[in-house]
This record gives sequence, structure tokens and C-alpha cells, in this order.
Amino acid sequence: METDRTEKIGGVTLDYSHYPGEDFYCDGASEDELLRIVRTVPKERYPEAIREKRSWEVLYHLSDLRENIVKWLPMDKGMKVLEVGSGCGAITGCLSQKAGSVTCVDLSKKRSLINAWRHKDRSNITIHVGNFQDIEPGLGTDYDYVCLIGVFEYGQSYINTKTPFRDFYQIVKRHVKPGGHVVIAIENKMGLKYWAGCREDHLGTFFSGLEDYPDGGAVRTFTKNGLEKILEECGEKEYRFFYPYPDYKFMTMAYSDRYLPKVGELTNNLRNFDRDRMLLFDEKKVFDMLIREGLFPLYSNSFLVLTGPEIETDYSRFSNDRARHLCIRTDIGHRAGGERYVKKIADNEAADAHIQKLAGYFRAFEERFRGSGLEVNRLALQEEPDGRSSALIEFLEDAVTLEELLDTCLQENDEAGFRALFERYKNLVSWNAQGTLQDFDLTFPNICVQEEKWTLIDYEWAAQDGTPEEMVHRALYCYVLENPKRADHPVLRKILAETGMDEESFARQKEKERAFQTEILREKDGGMRTAVTDMRHLIGHMAVPYQQFFAHAEGKAVQIFEDTGEGYSQEHSWYLHDAYTADDRIRAEISCRANTRGIRLDPAENPCLVRLEAVTFQGRKLTAEELARAVVTNGEVLGEGGSVLTPGTPGMTAVLFADHDPNINVRLDALERGAEGNGEGLLVVELQILWLTPEMLGDLKARITRRKRFWFQK
Repeated sequence: METDRTEKIGGVTLDYSHYPGEDFYCDGASEDELLRIVRTVPKERYPEAIREKRSWEVLYHLSDLRENIVKWLPMDKGMKVLEVGSGCGAITGCLSQKAGSVTCVDLSKKRSLINAWRHKDRSNITIHVGNFQDIEPGLGTDYDYVCLIGVFEYGQSYINTKTPFRDFYQIVKRHVKPGGHVVIAIENKMGLKYWAGCREDHLGTFFSGLEDYPDGGAVRTFTKNGLEKILEECGEKEYRFFYPYPDYKFMTMAYSDRYLPKVGELTNNLRNFDRDRMLLFDEKKVFDMLIREGLFPLYSNSFLVLTGPEIETDYSRFSNDRARHLCIRTDIGHRAGGERYVKKIADNEAADAHIQKLAGYFRAFEERFRGSGLEVNRLALQEEPDGRSSALIEFLEDAVTLEELLDTCLQENDEAGFRALFERYKNLVSWNAQGTLQDFDLTFPNICVQEEKWTLIDYEWAAQDGTPEEMVHRALYCYVLENPKRADHPVLRKILAETGMDEESFARQKEKERAFQTEILREKDGGMRTAVTDMRHLIGHMAVPYQQFFAHAEGKAVQIFEDTGEGYSQEHSWYLHDAYTADDRIRAEISCRANTRGIRLDPAENPCLVRLEAVTFQGRKLTAEELARAVVTNGEVLGEGGSVLTPGTPGMTAVLFADHDPNINVRLDALERGAEGNGEGLLVVELQILWLTPEMLGDLKARITRRKRFWFQK
């Protein structure tokens, strides 16, 4: 009698009928840690575990942003999905929420257990553990979707033939019902990030994909032409390419040939989490050039290939790296007649109220700006098939943004044109502003211009407080932040000076922006989400200019320790690899949480001389008295008074660090706090630093000893 080779974890079924008895692929301790987390930590607390562990493996496998790659695809509860290479279940949960049933296949028992435990509350998931070739003959042929997310590049491992990738696709295709889809998400070996200095994802080596894998190996990624050739050899006639940005792993936007990126849109390129990388050039500038030349599809960092009938969606943008109740998605699609539309959709049940608010903001701003010459993009609420709320918004054809028009004026040195646009903008911001709702996001990219018609297209953030001057300052701040070189143009410099946007104003605005960004990460229960852009710093992998990569890259890492009441420890520390602004300059920007009592900064791992030049907290530069009270070091102060800065002295005092563990301790609990009454805020520490050779250190120590002896003899 054959024994039952299945296991139930909650509602998930694991089938071991084809499991060979051992895992041939395993990440060891990291998988043990993942299994511990999914068995003991509720899903809603995964973001906290990700921040606490500061590990690439934990981020990669447990971040809900991994789901973005499939979340926008049209699925419903009447559909069946096959997920090949399901791993630790990064997208399984999303598929099971959207579809009626999900069948997973994975070679690893440990990873399948992680998948099952994290989704034990679902009853529509079956996981087959074992080799795909052994399991495949028993799978159905009526799947609506077959998903190969980060899997197709391993085709040689799945299929042992002379043409493994073509044969792999042919086998997979057998399991798709007529009218169904195969979904392939894969890196583009011509992706711009690899030219710019990112290592090949699977091998961890520089340029190996660009060199067409000269050292061999089991993994192969492809160019767009390479993938198209495989599809055509397999007789596939219906397929479309989408272009996940920054890549398919942590996608925030999906473009298509029907909706390609515009110049200036691709700004979030430093997303390396897994290992150090070089910075050979500014990827934003190169992307802008490629977009102008019509070459973006060839250099997209990743591809998503969707076979089968065309879908409506041409573009999708996720705004879900936030607190759950603020997470939304914006789709641009087309109907059968070609008419385009924009739709904003709640990313989860908790975000329904946020979508509902948009309707109220639309009515309020439509009333406020009536007669001003600024129209508000029309919006209508509706319900999605899954019951979530969405807002249908008019798509504006042949429109350019106010930002694009201002940029054109700068490029053409057209001061009169820039001033005319800016004055009209300021008049609109002031229109009926007294005592009415303020659009916090009334910035230049959010106004579309069609000849003389101006339309407000985004009004997600609104508040009763705020003045027109504050709205103008934020718009200018965001305009410069998106491209700092704009501030070098004499026309914009004049505008900034006339509006009072000096260095101090920018510092205050930066602090306000940080506070705003912090607030949208705050969960309703008080928990805090860590934005994925911050994880690069917390994990500690470097992204450094190529000139520095091989020279001093390891030494030029500033370590930050955080004291939240339990003292300093390695567990609560991370590295800032971009704090060195020059060989002898450090500018460390540290986001402090509400319960932060102190920050310790280790500027180097070598003996050095340090001169503290400025400390700014919550947008305000600390006074001499505050510095003397709050800053403590383990170095030897070379001036009189024994303090880094003696109250009343005009300048800073140098500090000698004679060992390999220099540190500067800023005690926030010794300062008067901001309006919040806590330690939350941006701390900026600016230093001048001189690294010391053993000979220099010996000379300095000898001189200090002689001075001390002379003082004693006096």
C-alpha cells in the first residue's frame, strides 16, 4: 500500500511524490532564518523584520514589493495559475489572492516549507516539491497563466537537451489553455545597469552578461532579440514586451511599447541590494539619451514577456512602498476602440479609504479653482471585480507637463518665457487659497498643458494648513531635487533668490520633506515601514564612483550606531557608503526615529584627525553651546577646554583619533527637541578628516607628549 506523501500546513498542501529526498540547492543559514521568521512573525510585521535583519536575503524573499511584477496582471477567481520555480513564495501569495487556484513547483523542500508557512492562511495553494521534469507530465493543460518569474534563465538546469531554453518553453506552453498566457520575467543582459557597473545578478561578476558569459555556467539571460528568437522558433505569434523599472525584482513601474518612459522619468536607479557595485556614469542621463533616441526597450534592465491575447494595460505604476492604508496603483490602459484611460486602484483593502478621499479632493479643488484657468482632471469612483475601490480618470492626449515647458525655457535661455509660466503658476497656487483645501502636491510635473489649457492631474495629498508661499517653495525644492543642475542656470538662480529660496530655506524644506516622507511610512498601529530605497544603506552594500571602487572603498565607509535606550551595539548599526563628498570631507545624513537618544558616527577605521564643522538636527544648525553639551568623542581634543567645541569659541577644534576605532557621539537626549518633543528628525554631521599614516601619527603623539610635559613643568 502506497503511503501518502503529502503534508498540510494550514490550508496549503505540499506534495512530495517526486521529492528526491534531499535539497540540491540551499542557502543554508539564511533559509533557516527565513523559515523561523515566517513561522513566528505575522505577515504584517515582515517590514519590521526586514529592517531589523538588514539582510539582502530577508529583503529579497519577504518584501511585499516583489509581488508588483504580477499584481497588475488581469486575473480573477475563475482562473488557474501554474507557478514554476516558486521558491520562498515571494509572488505566490499575490497569485493566490487574485486567482482561484495556484499550483507551485519547486525543487527545494526548505523553500517550499517557507512558502507554505507564510501562506498557511490560504486554501487554494498546492506545492509540488521536486524536479520540474519529473512533476511536469502530471500537471494539467488548462492553466490561464503559467508564471516563470526569475526562472527562465535557469532553463539549462531544468531541461538537459541541446536547445534547453527553446525546449523548456515548448514544455511550459503545453500547460496553457487556449487564450491563456505565459509570463516570463527575466533580466536583460544588455540592461543599462550592467553597463553602469552593476554586477551580473546570478554570478556576481562584472560585465559577464555583456560579454556573453565567456566562463560558461548554468544561467543565461537574454537580449530582447534573443528572447524574440526563442519565441519565434517555438511558433509563438502572440506576445508583448513590458519593461519593468528599475527591474523586475522590485518593480515600481511597468512600461510597454504602447507607453514608453518620457525624458526625466527614470531617476531611481541606485537599487543594488545584493552586493557592491561601481558607478561608471549617471544612469539617469544615459536613460534620457536612450529615450530620446528611441532605444530604451533594448536597454531596459529587465523584461516581462506576456504571451497570448493582448491585455488592456499599457503602463502600471506602484505607489505601495508606504504604510498599507496609503498604497495605490496607477494604470494607463486602452479600450477596444483605442481610447485611453487612467485608473487609480487601492493596493489592498486598507487603502480603499485613500481612494475614496480622491473623490472628495476632486470636488474641493474643482470648486476652488473654478474661474482660475486651472482645470482639475475629472475623476469617477468605481468598484473593481475584487471589491476594491478605484478611481477612473481622464487621460490627457498630447499634453506636456509644466516641468517640461520650464526645462525648455532653461535650455533655450528664455527668461521671459520661464517667468511667464512661473507667474501663472504662482497665481494659480494663490487662487482662493485663504481658508480652503491646499494641494500639497501642486508641483510642476502635476500640471499638464495643452496649448492654453492647464490641468491639475494629481491631487493625492491635500491638507487644510499651508500657505501659497509654502506650496511654491515645495515646487521649487522638488524641481531642483529632481535635477540639481537646474539650480546652476542663471534664470533659475534669479527665481530662487526672488522667492527667498536660499541655502537655509532649502535645508528647512528638506526637513519638511523628510517629515512628510516619514509620515507616509507610518502604519495606523504606530509601526513604521522602511522604504526600500533606504534598505541599500541599511544592508550596507556600496555604490561608489569607479575612481574610488578599488582605492579606499572599504575604508571610506562611515558606520552609524543608533541608541534607542539600550546603548550602542553592532546589531543596531549600518554603513553610509556615500557620506564621503571628497577625500577629506564627510557629510553624513541620518534619519532618526522618535525614540532615538543618541547617534554614534565612526568616520573611519584608521587613525585620523577630525574637525567637526557643523551639526544640524531637525533643520536647525546646533549652536556652540549645544555642541559642547551634546557631542562626545573617544579622541584627544587638541585645543584647550577639553571639548570638541568650547562655548563661545569662534571655530571648531581638531580631534586626534590615535586608534582604529574613532567615534563621535551626538547625544540627542541632551538637546532641546523639536515640536514633536522627541528625537525624530534628520541629523546631518559635517566633518573634515585627515587620515594619518603611522609616521604622521607617531610625530603627532610625540609632539602632544612634549607639550603636556612642558605644561607640567610650568
